[in-house]
Parts: sequence; structure tokens; C-alpha cells
Amino acid sequence: MMGHSKSGFSKTGLARLRDVLARHVESGKVPGLVALVSRGEETHVETIGTMRHDGGAPMRRDTIFRMASTTKPVGAAAAMVLVDECRLRLDDPVDPWLPELADRQVLTRPDGPLDDTVPARRPISVRDLLTSTNGLGMDMTAPGTPIMGALFERGVYGQEDGWLLPAPDPDEWMRRLGTLPLICQPGERWIYNISNDVLGVLVARVTGQSFEEFLCERIFDPLGMKDTGFHVPADKIDRLPPLYAPDWQTGEFNVEDPAEGGHHSTPPAFQSGGGGLDSTADDYHAFFRMLLGGGIHDGERILSRPAVELMTTNQLPPEQLAARVAFGRDSVHRGYGLGQHGGWGFGMAVRTYRGDYAPVGQFGWDGGSGTTVYADPHHQLVGILLTQTGMSTPDSARAIHDFWTTLYQAIDD
Repeated sequence: MMGHSKSGFSKTGLARLRDVLARHVESGKVPGLVALVSRGEETHVETIGTMRHDGGAPMRRDTIFRMASTTKPVGAAAAMVLVDECRLRLDDPVDPWLPELADRQVLTRPDGPLDDTVPARRPISVRDLLTSTNGLGMDMTAPGTPIMGALFERGVYGQEDGWLLPAPDPDEWMRRLGTLPLICQPGERWIYNISNDVLGVLVARVTGQSFEEFLCERIFDPLGMKDTGFHVPADKIDRLPPLYAPDWQTGEFNVEDPAEGGHHSTPPAFQSGGGGLDSTADDYHAFFRMLLGGGIHDGERILSRPAVELMTTNQLPPEQLAARVAFGRDSVHRGYGLGQHGGWGFGMAVRTYRGDYAPVGQFGWDGGSGTTVYADPHHQLVGILLTQTGMSTPDSARAIHDFWTTLYQAIDD
């Protein structure tokens, strides 16, 4: 039939997808991007624009990007390898491996003083870390509270130049975390981010390997993710663009992180499960195809099918789900690209209602560096869009939004 491709995408739909993405690059707001879409055995890739905002080398299929929060599903998968092997149990306390988090105190009020606390009702569990309900996180609904200030003052997050990944080594980072009370009781509320970094420390301590060593052995190497890790080695650094944080008033392309000599040019002291990975569209495609395949990729089993089903199912009970949905809806004007996904699985969003063109059951996440990766079991689809433009302005988020809007229109069954 004319106009149809054998991939289940229409040719006109893929052409529109390219046109829409090219428009974002031609606007001057996003210097370059790599998009990958797949259904079944067919994969379609677009590379548009340049590595730098002032021109130079073009984007390539093997360009390496800072994956930011799209790191989270990968970290959760590492923990689930250990759950599969019964080296971790979902509802076991983490205290034996993370004694810094034993005997927690909990703020009486989330916005109250740090010394106004009550004892935690129970220990933090492995499940709490996997679902971001461990009681500590980046509470974006409560900026300016004493606990949010303390996270930065004590160097749990942030460095002089605004970088948001942990700077100290894991033991020192855990020590600092252990000096802080929890915002709420373990298991009580979804709060973003910190639990994913703690999860990486947990994996390292349980295995006696660095987090990256375990990831390489059990996920990256078996999946052929040869360009994925926590830094970009010197022989590949020419494939890493600078990360821009455009000025929201002037639009000027401030360099948040250069390639050469930047945060990702040498191995970090802390391998961040919340946002530290560098990767490519093809490497992440292999990972998400593995999840779509129920834990198998090219005949190699990485995770059990029940583990993947658990990761990609909403884990939040109704009252927490209501709070997370309200957070998404109340933050759309400021949380570029937060979207209205509904639920949360292990390390990623899971759609629990239809709020845009994606169906219920789609899973994945976005990164503040201008990245998005989701898989959709209903259509057996993976979509990946990677940019070098951070979400200090809505520009990369708008490109991401338009990517998904056009991708779903390109489906042709």
C-alpha cells in the first residue's frame, strides 16, 4: 500500500515528525537533537542540527548525551537484578547496608524546623527507595523550607556552579544524608530523586562492587550498551556536546557543563543513580527494548518477567497517586515537561490515565538535560529524543512534547 512503511509508522507521519523536530532546531532554541523511534523490528533515527549552538560538528547517531533523570529506570533495574537473586527483598529494611539511614527522625511538619521531629514509625525499606517514598527528596512543592535549604547547605546536592549531582564519595554523601531528618514517614509520600541516588549506593554495598561495575556486568555489557557510563572517556569526548542552560530572560546559551574539562569528562566521586549516566540513543533503545521484551534482549535474560512487570506497574496507593497527579497538574506551568502521567513504578513514570496521546501503560521518564525515553507495550513502541538543551527554559520540553504528539500520529496499523 502506498504511504505505508513496514514498521507500522506511516511515511507521511515520519516525515511530519522530522519536520516538527527540524522546526525546533531552525528556531535557534535547540541547537541539535537525536531522535529514535521503533516498533517491532523497525527502527527510524533522525539527527538534526549541531553539537554546539554556534555551529560546528553535526549531531550524529552516536552522539553521547547526559541522560540526567532518565538514569533512574536503569538504576532501578540494577536493584531488581538483586531482588531476582534474593540478595535483596522488597520489604526488608535497608539498615544492614545503609546504617546511616537507621533510626530516622521525621519532621513534625514538612516545612518545620529541623529539630522539631518524631521518631520514624518503621525503617526505610528497599521498596521505599524503588518507589521514591523513602521520606527524603527534592520537594519541589516546598522550596525555601528548612529541609530543602539544609540539603544544599550540607552539600547533599549542588555545587558552586549549580550542578545538581552529588559531589562527595558515596560514604561521605550517606554520612551527610544521615544528619538530616526525613520530610515524612517512610512509605507515606512520593518525593522525587534522592531515593534513586541512595539506591545506587545500596546496590554497590550489597554487591561489593562499584555501582558502575555492577551495571556494566549485569546490564550494559549483556545489552551491548558500549557507550553508557558515568563519564565519557577522552577517546569519545568529541562525541559529547556541551550542556546548555539557556537564560530564561535573554535566551543566551549559557554552558552549564562543558564537554572537555566538564563534570562528565572524568570519573565522578559519586556514581549517581538519580541522574549521572551518559549514553546514546541506540544504547537506551537496547535497554527499553529489553523492558518491552519482558526482561529479554536478543535472547539474553537481564531481568525476570515479573521484575519488569513490577517496575512498569503503578506502585502508588490511591492517596499517594492523587497527590502525585495533583502535583503534576499544579506544576505544569513551571515544571517544564513534567506532563500528566499519573503513576510511578520503580524509577519511572507509568501512565495510569489518558492525559495526552500516549495510552495507559506507557512507561519511562524525562531528564532535565532535555532528554525523554518511553516505551509503550500496547504499540510495542520505543521513543527517544535527546538534546543538549537543559530545561531552564521550556524550549527542549516543547520539542519533547511535540515529538510525542507527532510520533503517536505517525502510528499506522
